[in-house]
Amino acid sequence: MIETQIWFYTGCILLVGGTLATVAGPGVKDPIIRTLNTEIPTIGLSLILLTYNHTLALLTFIAASAIITMILLRVIVRMEEMGAQL
Repeated sequence: MIETQIWFYTGCILLVGGTLATVAGPGVKDPIIRTLNTEIPTIGLSLILLTYNHTLALLTFIAASAIITMILLRVIVRMEEMGAQL
């Protein structure tokens, strides 16, 4: 039972910390750091769902990673088209 609680609380900490890093992310110039800032909450959410169901956690991680990656790539392309320096 303690093992399940460790995964749940670790996921909560990663979710909250990663969300705060994502909010501060637009001030970061490096696109790789921005991507990592959005991947941390995804891992946290997956750890929380891992305590309930393994399949649900895996599907959430795959879907959230794919959606976040598409959004970030679109933003980076738009910023480069506008001539902004990343």
